[in-house]
Amino acid sequence: MTNSRTIPIPATGLFQRRARHALVLAFACMLAACSSGPRDTDNPDWAQAGMPPPPKVTSAQAADWKEDEVPSPPAFNASRLVPIEMPPYMSLKFGVDPATITVTGDGVVRYVVVASNKAGGATNAFYEGVRCSTEEVKQYARYSEGAWQPASKAEWKRIDDRNSRYAKELSAQGLCRGHAPRASVGEMVQQMRNPIREVQ
Repeated sequence: MTNSRTIPIPATGLFQRRARHALVLAFACMLAACSSGPRDTDNPDWAQAGMPPPPKVTSAQAADWKEDEVPSPPAFNASRLVPIEMPPYMSLKFGVDPATITVTGDGVVRYVVVASNKAGGATNAFYEGVRCSTEEVKQYARYSEGAWQPASKAEWKRIDDRNSRYAKELSAQGLCRGHAPRASVGEMVQQMRNPIREVQ
């Protein structure tokens, strides 16, 4: 009678490999959790482009904010205007001269916008600034009879004011991303000329 005996195969190697794989997986998950900070679902670009959310302005920061010295109105050229899309019922058409757009350290985006009648009437230009963080607009000067005239009452107003509908459209179409200016003037102009649909 043959004495058959089963010789156990050591499982140490297999156990060690499985344990090592489990540790690697746990470490990878831990790194992913640490690197993916909280996402701002209010940011319209985040879901589509994975861009970081724009900085938010706290009430304390808003109270401490002070506008920088306003530069003089820049020269503009009506032949290089980038049109602002407006509702069809508007009797005026608007465009902004991209060469006049600037962003200063206080976060204000300034520009020259030109308004003209669709029927080909008179043309007016305005030197203005927009605060993306607070959704406000301010008119500094108006171009009249070949020269800039300072605004009689320059003050910040809500951008959704009936008389500044074009400023609201301009901000949405190029100047602002959420409640912050876009990364550069070049990006603003690019967005106005070739709008990319953003998740709202």
